[in-house]
Amino acid sequence: MNATNIPTVQLQIGDRFLDTGSGGTFDHVNPATGRVQAQVPLAGKNEVNEAVEAACAAFEIWRRTPPVERRNCLNRLAALIRDNAEEFARLGAIENGTPVAGGMVGPMITEQWVSYYAGWADKIDGQVNSTWPSDQFSYTIPEPYGVIGIIITWNGPLISLGMKAAPALAAGNAVVIKPAEITPWCAALFGKLTLEAGIPPGVVNIIPGSIDAGETLVRHPNVQKISFTGGPIAARKIQAAAADQIKPLVFELGGKSANLVFEDADLDRVVEQAVNFSICYMSGQGCAFPTRLLVQRSIYDEVLKRVEEQAGRIAAGDPMDPQAEMGPVVNGAACERIMAMIEDATRTGKARLLTGGERFGGEFADGYYIQPTVFADVDPYTEIAQQEVFGPVLCVTPFEDEAEAIAIANSTEYGLASYVQTSNLSRALRLASELRSGTVYINGALMIQPQAPFGGEGVSGYGREGAKAGLDEYIRLKTVAVANIDA
Repeated sequence: MNATNIPTVQLQIGDRFLDTGSGGTFDHVNPATGRVQAQVPLAGKNEVNEAVEAACAAFEIWRRTPPVERRNCLNRLAALIRDNAEEFARLGAIENGTPVAGGMVGPMITEQWVSYYAGWADKIDGQVNSTWPSDQFSYTIPEPYGVIGIIITWNGPLISLGMKAAPALAAGNAVVIKPAEITPWCAALFGKLTLEAGIPPGVVNIIPGSIDAGETLVRHPNVQKISFTGGPIAARKIQAAAADQIKPLVFELGGKSANLVFEDADLDRVVEQAVNFSICYMSGQGCAFPTRLLVQRSIYDEVLKRVEEQAGRIAAGDPMDPQAEMGPVVNGAACERIMAMIEDATRTGKARLLTGGERFGGEFADGYYIQPTVFADVDPYTEIAQQEVFGPVLCVTPFEDEAEAIAIANSTEYGLASYVQTSNLSRALRLASELRSGTVYINGALMIQPQAPFGGEGVSGYGREGAKAGLDEYIRLKTVAVANIDA
């Protein structure tokens, strides 16, 4: 992998850029080669406190900035993200191994989210409340919370910033953002662009750090709310840390999304989507990807044949290669965890390995590359069908009818997304009401758009990102009631 010109990571606190942090350093390993490629400075308690202090001071300025100017700043930020799309894609390849071709999707989506919430900045208003039959007067004032702590995911850090920081800033909040230590580069560039866009120093602070920095951020008394994307294990720790202050939270915690394919579906489209969004894109490391393929038995053999063929056509390669479709998984720990789940499913006999199941050898042997892997005849209640793999693994299970498909789809503790493939509109809408998930995508509908709420049920979390609902997460309403005012 030719990852030359790797930028130096700095902590951004107000208008200061720090080369070191009290949290020490992190040896960043290139996921394509397995070799250390950079040292990342980590924020410790000192830098977290400094970042929150800077955010508190900047919040008083930002909340009083005319909404039209907040809108203009966010629109300039969106344009800068677009202008730097190639660099963001390159940095994504460096930090988590997403191929540059697929990495161009991240800046495009992030620009859309920032632009969308820019449009909301000057449209936030309260309402007059009914007080009849009294002669009082009552109204509500929408107010920003203050300082929002944002802890972003490593698998799509730039997109996560668009989903979280943009609505928080549009509403008038200041933010302290903690990227994962394994993916600090895109967040660092994002932070610099906020200053270039005219957002005052301290409104956005970027402090890559470890779990300790995250806990300090969550527990800080001047942080008014936490927005976190990650896994349930970390979320439970955050929930416990926030409990003392009864601090509100937004959680997006992943999923085990089912893709229900009926015999009247368009199989050409279905198979391509199923393989690309469960195995190929981001090496299957996506929260809402359709990783369980449930297929009506009458077309089951045909779908298996097509899925195997499609998986075999995936071109793995150097993330810097524009021709590469699939890169490595993010690090050695992820690689070992995924391989252990594959080996366990194979050993127990509760899933039949159709293709893949091994690490790549040859030129990819030192990196964290896993072959596109498909399991057929998967017991829907076995571990690999119930728990997130977060790797290039697709589980295929047959079903007889709608009732069985719904039961299997709803059998996991997750509830982020569901997918339905059918030409029968009545069936599609019927299933949409029965599937337990925050979103149902029918016949290839686009995933995670800024104008639609996105979030989960169950272990997939709570709260919403996107649309007005996503803006409301960063606003609290104050009611004012007035009586006995002389004319």
